[in-house]
Amino acid sequence: MKTALSAKNKFEFVDGSISEPPHIHVLHTAWKRCNNMVVSWIVHSVSPAIRQSILWMDNAQEIWKDLKTRYSQGDLMRISDLQQEAASIK
Repeated sequence: MKTALSAKNKFEFVDGSISEPPHIHVLHTAWKRCNNMVVSWIVHSVSPAIRQSILWMDNAQEIWKDLKTRYSQGDLMRISDLQQEAASIK
C-alpha cells in the first residue's frame, strides 16, 4: 500500500505531511478530493471485516494510524510459536 500511495504522490496524506487546510483555504476543496480518493483506495484494499471497522472514518491519516496501531504490534503468540519451532529444528 505504501508503494502504491507513493507512486501516486499520495503517501503524504497518510503520513501527516499534508494536513487538512482550514475550510476557508483555497486548497481545501482539492485536499478533500485527494483525501477522499486515498480513503477509497484504503477501504477497497482491506478485507470486508476490516472495512466495516473503518467505513465511518473520513480522514486518510486517521485510518492509516488506526490500521497501523491495530496491526503493527504483530501476533506475539505466533512469533513465539515460530521461534520455538525454529529452535527445535536446529
